Amino acid sequence: MTVTDENLTPDPLAAADELVRRLGSQRTEPAANPQLEALALAVSANLPVLLWGEPGIGKSAGLQQLAAGLGVPLETVIASVHEPSDFAGLPIIGDDPATTGVPMAPPDWAVRLAAAGRGIVFFDELSSAPPAVQAALLRVVLERRVGSLSLPEPVRVVAAANPPSSAADGWHLSPPLANRFVHLQWTHDPRTVARGMAGTWPAVPLPLIDPARVPSAVARARGVISGFLTARPGLAHHLPGDAESRGRAWPSPRTWEMVLRLLAVGYAAGADQKAVAAAVIGAVGDGTGLELLAYLEQLDLPDPDRVLANPAAFALPERGDRQLAFLTAIVSAVQSDLTRRRWEAGWAVLAKAVDAGVPDVAARAAGDLAAMRDTDWPVPSGIDAFLDLLQLSGALPSAS
Repeated sequence: MTVTDENLTPDPLAAADELVRRLGSQRTEPAANPQLEALALAVSANLPVLLWGEPGIGKSAGLQQLAAGLGVPLETVIASVHEPSDFAGLPIIGDDPATTGVPMAPPDWAVRLAAAGRGIVFFDELSSAPPAVQAALLRVVLERRVGSLSLPEPVRVVAAANPPSSAADGWHLSPPLANRFVHLQWTHDPRTVARGMAGTWPAVPLPLIDPARVPSAVARARGVISGFLTARPGLAHHLPGDAESRGRAWPSPRTWEMVLRLLAVGYAAGADQKAVAAAVIGAVGDGTGLELLAYLEQLDLPDPDRVLANPAAFALPERGDRQLAFLTAIVSAVQSDLTRRRWEAGWAVLAKAVDAGVPDVAARAAGDLAAMRDTDWPVPSGIDAFLDLLQLSGALPSAS
C-alpha cells in the first residue's frame, strides 16, 4: 500500500492511478486500415504529412503508435500557441557579433531531435496557427531548419489540423505551406472505436522496402509520372482559385516530386493500392489524383530491368502514352545501373519503337540514352535511326 511520508496514511489517489493504468493497457492487432497505411507510406517516404480531421478522433494517438512502431522519439509541438520566433529561432548575441554574426537559438524539442538523430516532430493544431507562424514553419517543413540548427534527414515531419469550421480561431493554410504536405483525411470507424474501447486497436502497418525492387521501382515511377505529365501538361501546376482549395492539396512540380517518391516506395514495398491511392490524392488533390490513378490502372508497365535483361523477348506497347512511359522507365533503369551491356540493351528497346513506326515517341529517350555513353563504347546498331537527330542536338559528334 502506498503511503505518504508525512503522516503515513494511505495515498487517496493510489487506487485511482492503478485503475487508470489498467485502462491504458492496450494491445494491437493487424487490420486493414488504408488511412494508417497511407500515413506510414508517406512517413517512410520522408514526406511531410498533414492529417485533417475533427477534434478527438485519434490523430495524436495514431502518431504515438507510429513512433512506437518505428522505435523513434516523438516530439509534439502545439503550433497554435507558439510565436514565429519559436520556429525561426531566438537571436543570441555572441562574443563578437560583427565577426560571427548573431546565431538563432533553436527550441528544446529541435535540440532533442538533433541529438537523437531521428524521430518524428508533430505540429498539432496547425490550422489554428496565425499566418505569421505558418510563414515561420515554411523553412522547418521544407528544409528542416530550426533557427541555426539543421534537423537530421531521418527526422520526419507530421502535422494535424482541424477544418477551419471546427478549429478554434481557425485559418486557411497559406498556399506555400499547404503545398509542402501530403494531405490525408483522418476519419474514425465506429467499429474500430468500439473494439478499441475493449482494449484492442489496429496496428500501424509499416511498409518494408525490398532492396532488390528498388532500381525497377524508381525507374517505373519515373516513367509513370513523366508519361502522365507529357500527356497532361496542364496538370504540372494548377493553383486552385478559392482560398479553401489553395489550403489543401494541389498539383505543382513540388507535389509531383512527392508523388514520384510515393509511387517508388509503394512499388518497392508492395504497398496496398488503396493506401497508395490515398497518399497520391493527398499530394496533388482529388481531381488530378483520380486522373493519375485511372491512368495507372490502364498502364500496366513491364518491369524495365527484366526487359533490359532480355530485350529480344519484349513487345512495345501499342498505346502512345504507354510507349512514352515505358521508354522513360527504360532510360531511368539504365541510368540507375549504367553498364555497357544495359546501355546497348536500352538501344535495342528503342529500336523496336523505330520498327513500330513511332521513332518520334523514342526521340527524347534516345537523347537521354546517348548522353550516358562512355567514349570507349562503340555506337550500337540500334542508334542508326536516331543519328541525324542526335547529331543535330549535339548528343553525338557528327563523326560518329
